[in-house]
Amino acid sequence: MIQVFYKRNKKGFTLIELMIVIAIIGILAAIAIPQFSAYKAKGHNIAAKADLKNAYTAAQAYFTDYPAATVTLAALTAAPTGGYVPTVGVQVVVGDGTQTGLSMTAVNTLSSSPTTYTIYPAGAISP
Repeated sequence: MIQVFYKRNKKGFTLIELMIVIAIIGILAAIAIPQFSAYKAKGHNIAAKADLKNAYTAAQAYFTDYPAATVTLAALTAAPTGGYVPTVGVQVVVGDGTQTGLSMTAVNTLSSSPTTYTIYPAGAISP
């Protein structure tokens, strides 16, 4: 009797099989999307920290050429003496631009949970 409803040479998926696959994909998406958001925010914060270190290195190079000068963000990005290229969304602020008291902060404005990083004259970064 069952063979009456079964036609040989018919291939495909049943509705139940398709619904199970869609349910599994939905569960995986529900798990992956929050994790992706967390990784994205972490990546933005790491970009801010890397930009801060790059700006610090450019400032040290600037002080090698001009030891008595006060460094500004414009001087760090200027073509002849600078070399610092900021990342999109990262905001670097030079607090004290002297060689002995150099302090800078960086934050990524694109991050969903931004962290402000500060670098001090010795090169130590604190979150």
